Amino acid sequence: MAAGPARWLGRLGLLESRCPACGKLQEGPVRPCPDCARRLAPRTGGYCPGCGAQAGDPGLPPMLCGDCRREPRPWDLLHCFGPYQGLLRDLILRYKFQRSLGLGRLLQTLALEAFRPGQERPELVVPVPLHPRRLLWRGYNQSLELARRLARESGIPLASQAMRRVRRTTPQARLSGPMRRENIRGAFVADPALVSGRRVLLVDDVLTTGATLEEGTLSLRRAGAVRVEILVLARTPEW
Repeated sequence: MAAGPARWLGRLGLLESRCPACGKLQEGPVRPCPDCARRLAPRTGGYCPGCGAQAGDPGLPPMLCGDCRREPRPWDLLHCFGPYQGLLRDLILRYKFQRSLGLGRLLQTLALEAFRPGQERPELVVPVPLHPRRLLWRGYNQSLELARRLARESGIPLASQAMRRVRRTTPQARLSGPMRRENIRGAFVADPALVSGRRVLLVDDVLTTGATLEEGTLSLRRAGAVRVEILVLARTPEW
């Protein structure tokens, strides 16, 4: 763009944007401001690829923790952007419970950054489903919205109907760890016609106790999925 038009557009504020995370006004396209970008840097090392537990040094390569060696999770691999704290936690809560739908694009970008496919690339992207009544109340499924762009940009087909929630449950956030597992037991049914013999990437927003994702993984296994990977934006410090 020529200097003259650019100068006038700048004076009119048409070359400015707001940080999608904090709302700070800045020049250039829509993207996190430098401070938010620093706070939203992905965790690329020093974590367990089974459960997401973090080691002290982020420079260490991903390595299974002792718990996952002794008792492997039902899934094969975990993709996680970072810990459920600070700005990342705030963005997820605002998007999920305060209907801040404008954050969707940013969170989709973080999900894409978290996905690091290996040689056994998934063949289907499956979001964790909401019960129809919960979907009606909330208006959207945050896991499905995260999965849409991930599927489109990775070239992996989205299979939003591959798993259904067949039982309405108490919101997991209200329950303790053991109660969460009992609460979610039998809540999902996967479709063998879609997942049998396939490698599946199961997408959700947050891993807390792992109860929801464990039950979802088991339903996919029962339907014949040969490999299940998990992708979440964040993992809570406590397990």
